[in-house]
Amino acid sequence: MNKIEHIGIAVKDLEVSNVLFEKLLGVPSYKSEAVESEDVMTSFFKSGPNKIELLAATNPESPIAKFLEKKGEGIHHIAFDVEDIFAEIERLKSEGFILINDVPKKGADNKLVAFLHPKGTNGVLVELCQENK
Repeated sequence: MNKIEHIGIAVKDLEVSNVLFEKLLGVPSYKSEAVESEDVMTSFFKSGPNKIELLAATNPESPIAKFLEKKGEGIHHIAFDVEDIFAEIERLKSEGFILINDVPKKGADNKLVAFLHPKGTNGVLVELCQENK
């Protein structure tokens, strides 16, 4: 794992949260994107080398909607940049981690993504990200 790629934050209202994070970070969102496969709308902020991804549900049955219902707004996941997501998935499986996705899928911000189950990572949802070439 090369670096933290971004921190994902679940929010109830993307427009309200965009205003809040613009004030907090002193910069506007540089990108908004729908991820249809996850029923989510995202908004990205960059502060120095760091990225924040805000996630709002577009369907009441989506994983983000369920997260918000159970835990409320807050940190949803930590994403790590990897060179070879396929090799990293195999490495982590061989180390005994439980993967939610055995095969990477298209995520936001032109990334291939896969998630590790929080049951095996001290309650933290971990996302692997690789630039989709």
